[in-house]
Amino acid sequence: MVRHPSMASSPERFISGPVLLFDGECGLCNRLVRILLWLDRGGRLRFAPLQGLAAQTYLRVVGLPTEDFETLVFVPEWDRREGKSFLLRTDGVIAVLRAAGGPAGILAGVLAVFPAGWRDAGYRLVARCRHWIFGRWLARPLARPEWGARFLE
Repeated sequence: MVRHPSMASSPERFISGPVLLFDGECGLCNRLVRILLWLDRGGRLRFAPLQGLAAQTYLRVVGLPTEDFETLVFVPEWDRREGKSFLLRTDGVIAVLRAAGGPAGILAGVLAVFPAGWRDAGYRLVARCRHWIFGRWLARPLARPEWGARFLE
């Protein structure tokens, strides 16, 4: 497992596989996470709020802004920190939907048909209005106790 030196002392260093970094205060984002938890029957996906320590450390390590919560960050392999090992906006949405599998994978295929510029324009529009439309959440979207282990913090 390849680890970035600045992540060496964090507990997240033992996590491998895909991780979705999301705005932990966004109602839409929390609903998406809840749907992904339900769809990902194999339990491969992990989650971390962008405002949390694990995500903030990752963002610093890969050179992304630590105060921009307007995009989700999908990390296909959490244990690989070198290079551009993350996807943003709709590329991240498509990748996480594919990782979840099932009906989400079909939706990913439909979204992938549209040009990235169009998808991302729609993403940015929703991102600007998401708190107004979907509200703010201050707690993790846990409907089942076993889902707690799938969050990095």
